[in-house]
Formats: sequence, C-alpha cells, structure tokens
Amino acid sequence: MQKFPMTAAGLAALEDELRHLKAVERPAIIRAIAEARAHGDLSENAEYHAARERQSFIEGRIAELEEITSAAEVIDPASLSGDTVKFGATILLVDEDTETEVTYQIVGMHEADIKRARLSITSPLAKALISKRVGDTVAVPAPGGDRSYEILKITYG
Repeated sequence: MQKFPMTAAGLAALEDELRHLKAVERPAIIRAIAEARAHGDLSENAEYHAARERQSFIEGRIAELEEITSAAEVIDPASLSGDTVKFGATILLVDEDTETEVTYQIVGMHEADIKRARLSITSPLAKALISKRVGDTVAVPAPGGDRSYEILKITYG
C-alpha cells in the first residue's frame, strides 16, 4: 500500500472533512434524493438528477479520504532538524530576479495549499529544494522561463 507523508495538521484537516461528509453531507443528500423522488417522474426531475450527481461526488470523496487517511504517514516537522531542506521544512526564499521574499512549508501532496504557503512535496519547486542548504540557489522551470531562488532560512517545527 502506498504511504502518504503528511503533517499532523494536514491529517486532522482531512479527517475533519471526512467526518463532515459522513455526518452532514451524506445524510443531507439522502434527504434531498428522497424529497426529489416524492415529486414523481424521475426521468424529467432535474432536482433528482442533481442530487444523485452530488451523492456520487460525496461518496467518491469519502472513499478517497478514507484511502488517504488510512495510508497517512504522519511526520512531525518539530522532530526534524538539520541544515538541509526536507519534508516539513519551512523555507524562506528570495526570488533572484525580483528580490521578493516568500516563505513555504513543504507538506504532503494531499495537504498542499499554495494560498496558505503550503507547497506539495511533489511540486517542481519542492523537488528542487530538497537536500539544499541556506545560501544555495535553485532554478525551477516556470511558464515564463526559469525562476531562480536563493534559500535564506530553513526552519523546522
């Protein structure tokens, strides 16, 4: 079975979503389907078809989350240390072209959220950063051409 590395917070968020889908969304969609059925002819009942489509999505997401959470391998960034970038590290980078500083944490692919500066371990930038040290420069392919970043700081926890 494939293991999915993730932080404890990432696993907790997925477990919360799973609980919500099972306890709130699934019962609500079952009620919606029953109500739509009560309206008669199902072949022309848009509410029924929409509810069934939503049910299919919810059941698929539940199955996906159950698989991910059962195969989660929680890694605590606070237990890690060292002077190289690895899973769980929070890295302060500077874009060498624009001098813009940005901070990312490297997390599992199922908890990545670029809006929250959580970078998937499978992303090109994270792959380029792994095993690098403060002062190292990494080049990453981007749609507008390669981007170069210098690592300014690496922290764990």
